[in-house]
Amino acid sequence: MSEVDAAGAQLGAGPQSAQPRPVASRADRGQERRRVRGAVWRQSLSVGAATGAYGVSFGALSVAAGLSVWQTCALSLLMFTGGSQFALVGVLGAGGSGISGVATASMLGIRNGLYSLEVNRLLDLRGWRRLVGAHLTIDESTAVAVAQPDRETSALGFWATGLSVFVLWNITTLVGALLGDAMGDPRVYGLDAAAAAAFCGLLWPRLHNHRARAVAGVALVLAVALSTVLPDGVPVLIAGLVALVGLRVPATPATTGSGAAADDAGPTEAAEAAEATGAAGAADAAGEDTDPRQAP
Repeated sequence: MSEVDAAGAQLGAGPQSAQPRPVASRADRGQERRRVRGAVWRQSLSVGAATGAYGVSFGALSVAAGLSVWQTCALSLLMFTGGSQFALVGVLGAGGSGISGVATASMLGIRNGLYSLEVNRLLDLRGWRRLVGAHLTIDESTAVAVAQPDRETSALGFWATGLSVFVLWNITTLVGALLGDAMGDPRVYGLDAAAAAAFCGLLWPRLHNHRARAVAGVALVLAVALSTVLPDGVPVLIAGLVALVGLRVPATPATTGSGAAADDAGPTEAAEAAEATGAAGAADAAGEDTDPRQAP
């Protein structure tokens, strides 16, 4: 074979030998994408199962507080914010008025407004999706959404978690309302702790530096401490304000070193503050659920 033929053979073989590489690269990207989406689905459904199961406790406590089965189910269907629902039936079961019950529930529900700021930035929902998304903006759906690496997986995490919690919460609310006193005290099953633990498990990876962990820790301790002396909902709001202020104070080189710029406050920091207070609220609600059957 002449040198010209050999050179021509090499030139002809070059592009052919290089062709499989882009194909393999696309296959790898597709495989990685499926792996990430699968992980998001598993995370969403596990959080949905842990949180949804707690609806049994709400159903039983609501009926014990004097609400009918259909009123209990209507609360889960239309209100759909666990902490506020427990606060409402707790006040009613203890002999409080409907106005005070609604006021207490509203105080706890304010944190969902903080979540909506970050959810709107991540998903940019429009039209009817915006209305549905607002209804599904809760502790768990927000936590799963902001924990994802990009907008696509954030949207998947938000919708998968929100819908799974919504469906399971309403089913188990009906089960708890129908069983009522036959269940005994629903808190002995540990479902309240499971919901709070699931949320804290999602929160921890978001606390990616010492400053965020310190602010979250202070907010948590403050919410738990104030819950012994202030009405339900108020400690969570105070802790939320403290977290927001703590994350928006300019970082100093002494506390952050070369990473000070990464700590500049923004929507993500606001979401972290909201998550921190949400975890405090979840833990607070888990420890202070009032059983109406024991109320005076």
